[in-house]
Amino acid sequence: MTARLRRISLGAMVLILIQSAIGMYVNLYVTIPLKHPGANPPFSNYLGGSTHSLAWALSHGERQLVVHAVLGLALAVLVIGVAVYAIRLRRWAIGILSVVGALLVILAGFKGLSFLDFQNNSSSIFMALLAFGSIACYAAILYLLTTRPQS
Repeated sequence: MTARLRRISLGAMVLILIQSAIGMYVNLYVTIPLKHPGANPPFSNYLGGSTHSLAWALSHGERQLVVHAVLGLALAVLVIGVAVYAIRLRRWAIGILSVVGALLVILAGFKGLSFLDFQNNSSSIFMALLAFGSIACYAAILYLLTTRPQS
């Protein structure tokens, strides 16, 4: 069970790095129109607006944006799976790190949606910082899984 968790944690970390690189490319070279379905939603309907922004990005965005969005959705599913698997191991430090790592990835996704909605640079930098934090969590998990517990 530990070897499998080590593999999927490493996979999550590698995918986060790939996702971050694609996100940097999108931020620098892909133009997102200021007006598209879901852009600038009122605060009372943030999730509805973000859902429309995501649907627009998947169906009408440039190829790199589509890849970034699809990979982000897949990554959210993967990190939730890692957290569930880690909790089942009953090694609490690893379980907590995996939950924190998953939350950071999911929050980065929400910041990505916020960037689609409002195109604020602060959303982009927070997305990157949250990704870095999640990478740190998965690196710590890998470290804990490769060291033998002290007796």
